Amino acid sequence: MGSIVVVGSSNTDMVVKTPRFPSPGETILGGDFFMFPGGKGANQAVAAARLGGDVKFICCVGNDLFGKNAIEGYKKEGLDVDGIKIAENVPSGVALITVNQEGENKIVVASGANNELTTAHIEKRNAVFKKAEIVLTQLETPISVVEKLADYCHKNGKNLILNPAPAANIPDGVLKGLFLITPNETESEILTGISVNDEVSARNAGQQFLNKGVLNIIITMGSKGAFFMNENESFLMEADKVKAVDTTAAGDVFNGALAVFLSQKNPWKEAISKANKAAGLAVTKMGAQASAPFLYEII
Repeated sequence: MGSIVVVGSSNTDMVVKTPRFPSPGETILGGDFFMFPGGKGANQAVAAARLGGDVKFICCVGNDLFGKNAIEGYKKEGLDVDGIKIAENVPSGVALITVNQEGENKIVVASGANNELTTAHIEKRNAVFKKAEIVLTQLETPISVVEKLADYCHKNGKNLILNPAPAANIPDGVLKGLFLITPNETESEILTGISVNDEVSARNAGQQFLNKGVLNIIITMGSKGAFFMNENESFLMEADKVKAVDTTAAGDVFNGALAVFLSQKNPWKEAISKANKAAGLAVTKMGAQASAPFLYEII
C-alpha cells in the first residue's frame, strides 16, 4: 500500500445543537455547544489515518492557539505533519456549524490561513508526491493549488481524487484526465446543471463529468448510498440504514476511507461499500474528526 497525500483545509469547528434552524433575522436559543477539530482536508486525513492509511497532510494554519492545537491533534492521530505551513499574522480557519434535531447541518466557514496555501508550498513537497499512491484534495483551499495538483498528477501518472466541496467553478483543465471526482447531490447539480435524486439522474450527471474527461465518478447520495460510473460500468451502492446524529463529516469520512481502500487496490464495489460503512458510522456521532471510525469498526 502506497502513501496517501491529503492537501486541504484545517479548521476549528464551533458547533451548536438546536431543535430547528432559525429563519432569516430570527434569534433562537440553542442547546449544547461543542468545539471540534475540523476542515474538510483535515477530516479526510484523519479518517484515512484511523483506517490504516499512511497519510501525509499538507495544509496551512495560523500561528495561533487554534493552529497549534490542530497540529498537536494531527500528530496524535498519526499524521505526517511535515507539510503543514504556518502563516504569520493570519488566523487559523474556523467553521460555525448549526445542527438540528434531525442531525442535518448548516455551515459557514471563515477560511483564514487556508487561503495562504500556495503552489510554491506544494512544489516544495515534490518528494512526498512522488511516493504517493493516492492524492486527495477538496475546494476549501485556493483553486490554483487544485490546478497545480491536477497538472502534477496528470503528468506523473498519479491518482488524484477531487472532492469538489464546497462546490465552485472548476477549470476544464482540472477535469480532463482526472482519476476520480466525488461530489454529493447538491455539488453535482451545481457542476452539471442536473438535479440528482435517483440512479437515473445520477447517471445523467455522471455522463456530463465523463464528457469533460473525468475517468471515474462517485456521486454520494446520503442515505440512498453512492453512485459509481466510468466508461465501462455504473452502479448504485446502497448505504447502511443508521440513525443520524450529526452528518457534518459524512462526506469527508467517505472520501478518506475511499482513499485508503483504493490505495490497497480494492475493486470499486468493495472500496465504495467499505467507505459507505465508514460514513454511516460517522453520522451516528457528534463532531467531524471525532466521528471518524477506526478500522476495527469497519471489518
